Amino acid sequence: MASIFPGPVLNLPGADIPLKGIRAYLSQGSEHQIIFMEFSEDVELPQHAHESQWGVVLEGKIDLVIDSVKHTFTKGDRYFIPAGVTHSGKIYAGYADMTFFNQKDRYKIKNR
Repeated sequence: MASIFPGPVLNLPGADIPLKGIRAYLSQGSEHQIIFMEFSEDVELPQHAHESQWGVVLEGKIDLVIDSVKHTFTKGDRYFIPAGVTHSGKIYAGYADMTFFNQKDRYKIKNR
């Protein structure tokens, strides 16, 4: 699968995210993280909660259940999950996004 991301994103450290079929790149801020993600396989996301999250869908489709309400997001859509709100979902193969986490330590750098 060819990446949709340009070289400067691909040169970021990898993000250690325990999901199958993911390639993820981490831009670390002092109080937040921005993750650039691409998925080559369908993935089920179990219910969980954390600090707030805002994302922009760059390719493909994601189903998210946010606070018990199901939403489907596709290319060009944006979503927001407030801090502490439970959510789950399904990511479909071919999905890519850019996600802002209002949390400086949501993910660690992946050991290469």
